[in-house]
Amino acid sequence: MNTADLGLPVDVPSTALFTDQYELTMLQAALKAGTAERRSVFEVFTRRLPEGRRYGVVAGTGRVLDAVENFRFDADVLGFLEGQGIVDGPTLKWLAGYRFSGDVWGYPEGEVYFPGSPILRVEGSFAECVLLETVILSILNHDSAIAAAASRMASAAGDRPLIEMGARRTHELAAVAASRAAYVGGFATTSDLAAGFRYGIPTVGTSAHAFTLLHDHERDAFRAQVDSLGRGTTLLVDTYDVAEAVRTAVEVAGPELGAVRIDSGDLLLVAHRVRQQLDELGARDTRIIVTSDLDEYAIASLAAAPVDAYGVGTQLVTGSGHPTCSMVYKLVARAGSADPKAPLVSVAKKSTGGKTSVGGRKWAARRLDADGVAEAEVVGTGEVPAGLVDQQLLVELVKSGQVAAREPLDAPRARHMAAKANLPLSATQLSRGEAVIPTEYVQGRPGS
Repeated sequence: MNTADLGLPVDVPSTALFTDQYELTMLQAALKAGTAERRSVFEVFTRRLPEGRRYGVVAGTGRVLDAVENFRFDADVLGFLEGQGIVDGPTLKWLAGYRFSGDVWGYPEGEVYFPGSPILRVEGSFAECVLLETVILSILNHDSAIAAAASRMASAAGDRPLIEMGARRTHELAAVAASRAAYVGGFATTSDLAAGFRYGIPTVGTSAHAFTLLHDHERDAFRAQVDSLGRGTTLLVDTYDVAEAVRTAVEVAGPELGAVRIDSGDLLLVAHRVRQQLDELGARDTRIIVTSDLDEYAIASLAAAPVDAYGVGTQLVTGSGHPTCSMVYKLVARAGSADPKAPLVSVAKKSTGGKTSVGGRKWAARRLDADGVAEAEVVGTGEVPAGLVDQQLLVELVKSGQVAAREPLDAPRARHMAAKANLPLSATQLSRGEAVIPTEYVQGRPGS
C-alpha cells in the first residue's frame, strides 16, 4: 500500500513549510542576483556514523518522494509568508508556480550506507533544489536512525519476531514514521493502527494491565478476553503474581492459549520459569512474549531464554541512543551561468573543524571480495571504473519532476535483509566499533 494512493492529508496545507526560513531568504537573494537558475547538484551524506555503529540504513525514501510531490506553495502558505514579511513580492510570485522539475538519484530504501556515501543526489536549478533541504533531511535523519536501531535489534533477535510498540513514547506523527522505518529495518508488526492504515504494516495488540485491574479478579479479566478474542489470544500475566496468573490463564484458555506476555521483572529468569510451568500444564505450544524497555543489548541477553517474540518501544523510536544520523545536504557542483549547457563546476566547503566535504557529482559502488562479501564503499566523480559498473548503488528516484521509483514497503524491507547479509559478519556485532567497511574516494572530473 502506498501513502500516495490513500490521498492522506498532512496537518499543514502542504509540505512546503516543513523548512527553515533561510531556504527562502537564500532563494530571494539568488533570484535578485540572477543565480537562482544555475544548474546545481546537492548531495545528502553523513561524515561519520553514530558512535559505535558499524553501518547505517537508508529509510524514509518513500516519504521523501511523497514530500517532494506535495511541496506546493498554495494560497494559504503564500498568505502566511506575505503576512510575516518573510520574502518579497517577486519571490512570492516565483513560489506560487513552484514545482520540482529536476532529477533525484539515491540509494534505494533499505540499502546500507557508510560515511561519505552519497545517499541522495538532487539535481536541478539552485532555486528548486535548495528549498527541499530541510524536509529531505528531516525525513532521512529520523527514519534512518530508527531503521538502524531496528536493524541491530533484528540481528540480536535472530529468527524471533519483533513488535514495534513505541507510539506512546514519541510525537504522534513521528510514531507513524518510526513504525514504517522499523518495518524496513526488520520488525514484523506494529501496535500503531495509523501505521497499519497508512502503510499496510501488520498490526497486533490485545490488552494492558488496566484491563486486568478493571475486573474484580484476574480470572474474570482472562475469561472476558478469551471470550472476546479466542483461545489464541495473548494474556498479560505480570499484573499480580506471575506463577498464579500463568496457572489461571491455562485453566481459562486451555492448552490452546496463544501466548503470555511478561512486562516486568528479571525477564531471563521469569521466562525460564514460565516456560517450565507452561510445559508442565500441557501448554507446550503457548508462546512467551516479553516487553519492558528492551533495546538490542537486552534482546541479545535473552538469546538463551525461551522467548518467542519481543515488543520494543522507547529505545526503538528514539534510535536506541542515536535519534539522528547527522546527515547533511550540501551543494557539490553548480554551473557557472544559467545556460542549461554550461558545464558543472565542483564546489565544496573547506572550513576547519571536521565539517569539510568532497566536491563533485558523485557515483557510488560497493566492491565485493571473491566470496561476494562487501569489502569497500567506493565513491567517486567522473567515469565509473569498469569493474564497478555492475555494483553501482544509486538508482533514479525522480526524473524531470516525476516519481520514478515508488514501491511497496515490503521491497525495502527485503532489500535491507539482503544488503545486511552481504556485509562482513562483524556488521551484526553489538560491540562498539568503526564502520564495517572503509569508504574509498576516486577523484575525477565532476562531469556535466
